[in-house]
Amino acid sequence: MGLKVVPFKKGPDFIDAGWLAYVAGRPCYNLDLFMMSKEEILSSFIYRVKGSDGAVIEGNRGLYDGVDSEGTYSTARLAKLLQAPIILVVDCTKATSTVAAVVLGCQRFDPDLAIKGVILNQVAGDRHESVICKAVERYCNLPVLGVVPKLRKDLFPERHMGLIPYIEHHRIERSITFTVDVAERHIDLDRLWDVANSAPQLSIIKGVRRVRANRRERRERPLDIGVIRDHAFQFYYPENLEELERLGARLIEINATSERELPPIDALYIGGGFPETQAERLSENISFRDSLYQRVENGLPVYAECGGLMYLGKELVVEDKTYPMVGVFKAVFTIEKRPQGHGYTVLEVERSNPYFTTGTRLKGHEFHYSRLSALKEDNTYFAFRMERGEGLYKKKDGLCYKNVLATYTHLHAVGNGEWADRIIERATAYTILNKRSDAIFSTEGYYGVKKGGCLSVG
Repeated sequence: MGLKVVPFKKGPDFIDAGWLAYVAGRPCYNLDLFMMSKEEILSSFIYRVKGSDGAVIEGNRGLYDGVDSEGTYSTARLAKLLQAPIILVVDCTKATSTVAAVVLGCQRFDPDLAIKGVILNQVAGDRHESVICKAVERYCNLPVLGVVPKLRKDLFPERHMGLIPYIEHHRIERSITFTVDVAERHIDLDRLWDVANSAPQLSIIKGVRRVRANRRERRERPLDIGVIRDHAFQFYYPENLEELERLGARLIEINATSERELPPIDALYIGGGFPETQAERLSENISFRDSLYQRVENGLPVYAECGGLMYLGKELVVEDKTYPMVGVFKAVFTIEKRPQGHGYTVLEVERSNPYFTTGTRLKGHEFHYSRLSALKEDNTYFAFRMERGEGLYKKKDGLCYKNVLATYTHLHAVGNGEWADRIIERATAYTILNKRSDAIFSTEGYYGVKKGGCLSVG
């Protein structure tokens, strides 16, 4: 329709956000009341919708679902914070007037919520549609903005507990064309847009730190921070990448399955993903693995999450087959059939490390089918204690070695301001130390500089 719409995903989700970003042609941002404060959410949302025609926020789970009975971190709470009108999408499988009862329950559960319309999903036919529409409009006084029939085609296959990521989908354009056709035939897009335009003007609460414009800090040259982004590693919050850029980084995308060696960079960020689906290709790229290992030994700052953590281990076991990985940590990771960690996490930083101050409390999330099945600690140690979540081993997480920190927990830069700052600090120190002869390793394993008999870190 020619509109510039910014997509958002409620909750700590990468796969849905990836699909939304691909279709919208611009990044999909995350909004999460557990990992971010209300003020941070408002600031991020207002900054990122500026100059657009509108925004679409995809909720997660049921409208009021959350980690507690009050729905503190639910889609409903987010909608109230942003004063966003809500469209309920209701599964109508084997139900008629009960659908109206469900919708009415959502309305009365919190009368202050701006529920403005309903889209009926999985409708079996004309008679099914007629009964439900009359019931909803009679008992709920809400317009039915769409009726989506049961579809025989399944063009969005799933893995684990979600969709296959768009980057792995073999018929992505066909699937999108099909979805557009369904929306145009079965949803009243004009009325839907009218509802969107009923959203009120938002303003940032006085005194809240605003999201700053994407301006690079002045340096002699930009810091080159590598980001491994390929079929194995694809889970990155765009806000994290944008924050690194704002602080003066030039992001260098790297493919660990095809490039022969790690390019010259000042730091490396390895996100999550599905390294198990690319285990053979990652393992066979020996020259790249060796170059990364050597750079770590020479002090390269590396921050890794989930899939990146697994890649930095010694071996990855998939369906009883073992694949050599980088070997920074003498750790073996095994892929299981059930989730080994799933949900929000709260971490306490217990030990000194290159990226977080001791005593800091971090909020994030984990979702992994792998587990740590063996570990020879050598010079490695755990930096985090889990207040909430599973972590790596016995409520510990955050493996450290020299300038490397790797964790199952994904952190979001909007709610964890120290994260990007410390990566930039590590990268800056690394560039300076590469030019100096008096660089040494501290007892904690990361780089410092000898000054007058003292060890200065950072």
